[in-house]
Amino acid sequence: MGLGKICFGASFIFEPPFITQGLDMLLRWAPLHCWAWVWILSGTATFTCAWLKFGRDGWGFVAASIPPTVWAFSYGWAGIIGDYGRGLWLFGWYITSHCGVIWCASRVPPDAGSPRNLGQAVEGRPG
Repeated sequence: MGLGKICFGASFIFEPPFITQGLDMLLRWAPLHCWAWVWILSGTATFTCAWLKFGRDGWGFVAASIPPTVWAFSYGWAGIIGDYGRGLWLFGWYITSHCGVIWCASRVPPDAGSPRNLGQAVEGRPG
């Protein structure tokens, strides 16, 4: 619902890390506290959209995808060019554990929890 993204971004403002390996590509464009605000604003948009009806919450999934996608590619690039070997592993982690989960969740149909879609018999209908 975006709260994790808000907390993650806030951590870079209130307790900035000493080591920013793998984020050099991002830090060329803006300082770390600006990227922290990307996480916070994205989390806020995600949280806001989480309360909308299914089908109207699409922008929340887009907002949720932006920071981890950007960070994934920053880490991936650092790994490819040899600046940060661990970057390729972090790329894989961000793309699967963050982006992949968000993208899969965005594809869940509004009636996914209905008995028809859960394989359960509905009263009055043959199972």
